[in-house]
Amino acid sequence: MTRQEERRAQTRAALLDAGAALFATRGIAGASVDAIAEAAGRTSGALYDHFGSKEGLLFALLESWVDAATAAVAAEQAAATSLDEWVAAMWRAVSDPPDGDGRWIALEHELWSYANQSDEARRYLARRYAAAWDAIDAVTGPWVEHPAEATRVGPAVIALLFGLEMMRRVDPDVVTDQLAVAALRGVLAGTAVPTT
Repeated sequence: MTRQEERRAQTRAALLDAGAALFATRGIAGASVDAIAEAAGRTSGALYDHFGSKEGLLFALLESWVDAATAAVAAEQAAATSLDEWVAAMWRAVSDPPDGDGRWIALEHELWSYANQSDEARRYLARRYAAAWDAIDAVTGPWVEHPAEATRVGPAVIALLFGLEMMRRVDPDVVTDQLAVAALRGVLAGTAVPTT
């Protein structure tokens, strides 16, 4: 890696870190480009150069966290020998993500609210969730009780994962790992929605 490439990588990392911190404390709308750049010790031009916009930074940040979680889940799920192990891997990626210091799910919730004000954010979420739903549908075949009748479980699984995680933040003693696994097992083992 050349010195210039190293500086670009350092600038990108500094902007992502500053964006994560400011989005978490100020929300998406409250974290300005200038504030993010200042917190990173960079210029607003650097943010635009690397990400194109504040939303571009936000999307890159979320993608990096989701990619890390996806890789962790895939490795654990490949080794799973039971449905409980398989869904527990998914649950851990949301409840205790491998990257993002646990902030990514809070930012995910913030993005949902922000999408009501930003068509770009709404389109981004729609594309991202459609891909996530399809990915879950593609790998759940062995675990769905009646796969020929119920091949569209992705939306229910994602909704349940995020809903459980949100409730766990409210009261961690109520939403235990056992409760989450049992709820996810229920969706996959018998309550999937027919595609007709």
